[in-house]
Amino acid sequence: MLERQWLLRRRSAPVPDAIEHLCGMQAQVPTSPYVGLWARLYDFHPQALEDLITTRRAVRLALMRSTIHLVTARDCLRLRPLFQAFLERALHTATPFGRQMVGIDLTVLVAAARKALDERPRTLAELGTVLHQRWPDRDPASLAYAVRHLVPLVQVPPRGLWGRSGAAWCATAETWLGRPLQARPSLEKLILRYLAAFGPASVGDIQAWSGLRTLRPIVDRLRPQLRSLTDAGGRELLDVPDGVLPDPDTPAPPRFLPEYDNLLLAHADRTRVVSDQHRSVIGFRTLLVDGLVRATWTVARQPAAATLTVECLTPLRKVERTAVEKEGTRLLAFVAPQATRREIRFV
Repeated sequence: MLERQWLLRRRSAPVPDAIEHLCGMQAQVPTSPYVGLWARLYDFHPQALEDLITTRRAVRLALMRSTIHLVTARDCLRLRPLFQAFLERALHTATPFGRQMVGIDLTVLVAAARKALDERPRTLAELGTVLHQRWPDRDPASLAYAVRHLVPLVQVPPRGLWGRSGAAWCATAETWLGRPLQARPSLEKLILRYLAAFGPASVGDIQAWSGLRTLRPIVDRLRPQLRSLTDAGGRELLDVPDGVLPDPDTPAPPRFLPEYDNLLLAHADRTRVVSDQHRSVIGFRTLLVDGLVRATWTVARQPAAATLTVECLTPLRKVERTAVEKEGTRLLAFVAPQATRREIRFV
């Protein structure tokens, strides 16, 4: 998995190719994909991703597990339709907003929302206010969040740009990209891409990563294209036939990962990467040492100084600490290039 996630060795690849290889990148925290790409690519510069977002070649929207992901424009159009039914169902089963939709013709709601969003991008709060004028007996926030589940909404810049911030202004994917969603998307291709990026894996792993259910019949249809392996516990793992399987003794260098990196969220059994004792840190910035989460990290910046604080979850040996310091020096140069004083602290 570390090899296929480009975390055993950095790669020289165009940023769009990296994003597509990884099947999108978790982007609930807007700057997370920048750190995730830095950890995986040689000489990655934030401007490369900023350019993709500002020129509408990459977008951020709700996909896997109904969470915000960064994907290329091409993947947005071909992947978002695969999650439509899941997102509509989640509105009623996984959120409190579905109850407010009882009695509303959702087709009319979607049409009204699209009309408002086609006029210009809006925040969800603003969209809720507009829709509330037509449905005054309904909660504005519920109306807006219902639209988030029913309509493919992308968050437009400056949201998602490096070193900048802004409200989450939304537009429909079709209007923002100027193209329709793919009419016949392929779930089979998505499963094969997942296995290439995260496999070998079980059907339960694929479902945990995507949020989709009842995938076994589709996986069974793909079996002639897959190879079957067995893990140490006797559980079947499926894989693409050309998936790389490195020597188990291959050294895994330290890697600083952003919040919610998909490496930590891509399997039903997360102990592949993080122990049950420490799984609460998944939403933090984490540090891999020998392929396992061994610490969290933060960076404090001042006008001319930056301090990287590594909070260890388990003790680091001297050789591990030295390797972490070396990688941490690279991280500080990336996140705080203007700092003239840089320090690494272990706590």
